[in-house]
Amino acid sequence: MTDEKRNDMDVKALIFDVFGTVVDWRGSIIEEGNAWGTEKGIDIDWARFADRWRAGYVPIMNRVRKGDLSWTKLDDLHRMLLDDLLQEFEIGGLSEEEKHHWNRVWHRLKPWTDSVPGLTRLKKKYTIAPCSNGNVALLNDMAKHSGLPWDLILGAELARHYKPDREAYLTSVSLIGLNPGEVMMCAAHTMDLRAARECGLRTGFIHRPDEYGNGGLRQADTAEPGDFDVVAEEILDLASKMGA
Repeated sequence: MTDEKRNDMDVKALIFDVFGTVVDWRGSIIEEGNAWGTEKGIDIDWARFADRWRAGYVPIMNRVRKGDLSWTKLDDLHRMLLDDLLQEFEIGGLSEEEKHHWNRVWHRLKPWTDSVPGLTRLKKKYTIAPCSNGNVALLNDMAKHSGLPWDLILGAELARHYKPDREAYLTSVSLIGLNPGEVMMCAAHTMDLRAARECGLRTGFIHRPDEYGNGGLRQADTAEPGDFDVVAEEILDLASKMGA
């Protein structure tokens, strides 16, 4: 993208999907699961456990979206899924404290290696924030744990709508005090970006080919130049393309 095109966009803020785009949810859960399992004597396929946990993410959010569940923050949805997984994988004998700690593994996810330096560069020129389905406490803890340099925390909990509902994107835009065309949604997931584009936001695609590992839930999304306003290999590349 040329500087002229970049200036034509007049982007003042970048908001980011987090799970998979900024942090490696699968690798982090597998790593912590292996360590925790060794300590507790739990011998299971932690990659499959991570995949099964994530597989419940969209269906349970859809229950909130359809009104089957009242508004429920992601921490509590994760816990509902975890309770089912503990039965599925025949993991018993855990205290409530241990279940709570394990559910908060989502607060401790590790960033991709380019995420912190890329965001740090972008922060010098743009307002940067998550626009995630994670609740505020989860995202704040994750930022503290991983050094993510957000300017503020935005997302579904503030809108009380989960992406890809319009309210999730437009509430974030409103809270920054900008117009949709002045904000770029950045994500590794094309559905997220298409929904944001329908709301008038600019879009930046970030390739994350390793998000689902080998044989995981599905293949990682791909995009070609021109599919979105910016198509980047990772966040450092996004920073370069955005002149930061």
